[in-house]
Amino acid sequence: MKVLVVGSGGREHAIAWKLAQSPKVSQVFVAPGNGGTLRDTNLKNLALSDPHELADWAEQNKVVLTVVGPEAPLAAGIVDIFRGRGLRIFGPTKAAAQLESSKAFAKDFMQRHGIPTARYAVFGDADAAHAYVAEQGAPIVIKADGLAAGKGVVVAMTLDEAHAAIDMILRDNVLGVTHNVEGARVVIEQFLQGEEASFIVISDGKEVVALATSQDHKRLLDGDEGPNTGGMGAYSPAPVVTPNVHAKAMHEIVLPTIAGMAKDGIPFTGFLYAGLMIDAEGRPYTIEFNARLGDPETQPILMRLKSDLFELLMAATEGQGALKDVELQWDRRAALGVVLAAHGYPLQPRKGDGIDGLPPDQDDAMVFHAGTAANGEGQLVTSGGRVLCATALGESVRVAQQRAYELLEPIRFDGMQLRRDIGHRAVRR
Repeated sequence: MKVLVVGSGGREHAIAWKLAQSPKVSQVFVAPGNGGTLRDTNLKNLALSDPHELADWAEQNKVVLTVVGPEAPLAAGIVDIFRGRGLRIFGPTKAAAQLESSKAFAKDFMQRHGIPTARYAVFGDADAAHAYVAEQGAPIVIKADGLAAGKGVVVAMTLDEAHAAIDMILRDNVLGVTHNVEGARVVIEQFLQGEEASFIVISDGKEVVALATSQDHKRLLDGDEGPNTGGMGAYSPAPVVTPNVHAKAMHEIVLPTIAGMAKDGIPFTGFLYAGLMIDAEGRPYTIEFNARLGDPETQPILMRLKSDLFELLMAATEGQGALKDVELQWDRRAALGVVLAAHGYPLQPRKGDGIDGLPPDQDDAMVFHAGTAANGEGQLVTSGGRVLCATALGESVRVAQQRAYELLEPIRFDGMQLRRDIGHRAVRR
């Protein structure tokens, strides 16, 4: 059977890689793909990105399942287009994807349905936002109400940082935020202390199946310093998500969200990502929702998944309630991925630098491609902010960490940036 994966990042490379392992899948197409999916003989790139053209192609080529990786096509309504043509596609509708595409929508939804989250206010007027921040004080969190490729959040530790973030989002838009119909807006939130974790589930609109827990590293530099990024590395499982925290996250956040979306007439199907802040007492709060798998969390999570991803996603698209009896099998080992980013990332990543020293793929150690492409001479070059993610399994997070850093050691490209402490919290524990 033929499967189509929509997207070009490391998440999509990992999804396609895992789908290709299913004995029921004859061919995996990736649209548009990247340099890594181009080099993988089990995958085939497809030079299409328009949702209507993709639906035409899927129909003409008898694609059994389409899986959407990134947030932009989901927010643009690709799922609605495919479903309107009677095509099977995994992901949320445009209306349901607002949980990610509009921070204001998500905060209003959580408040309405009693889902634990930080206090907040929404502003479209910069002067009013500045006045609110001056009244609240710092630290405080400033978020762009729109899609910003994971870079639309500023955790301002001082008032000067907060005021600069408001101007950056509302007046300058140097982040390149895709604003919603209301225009440029900011969500200003109470600063929550604790430890972050990524809690991702699969939903058929009614039932949910939890994926393995993970933890991302958002800051660019070691020690969680520097600007926020789309993610500089991740590991799975996340020790901070104890069985007690897991139960609370399911019963206080995930299940009420799925039930609330259904009650509001916009059932959520697809990957639901709840970014958690877990306080000192083990109470989880929702700091954000994503309507898709996280990147780079996908890479270590899927490396640990032993179940057939194709069968899982086929079940999730059968209809509401189809996931009720699904149980997933996981590798007991930990997995850790380290992102190699381009010069100038996150604000002005440079493209076109040649990439050398890529190690061969292994069953338990893999370099997933994100921002890579082949140039005119067929050489692999950088083509985005996050370029590669070196991911490995190990008997513990510490061993997985050691193997991932050994895996990336021979890789070289000019201006390469990486953190040397991915997994530090789990290793400390």
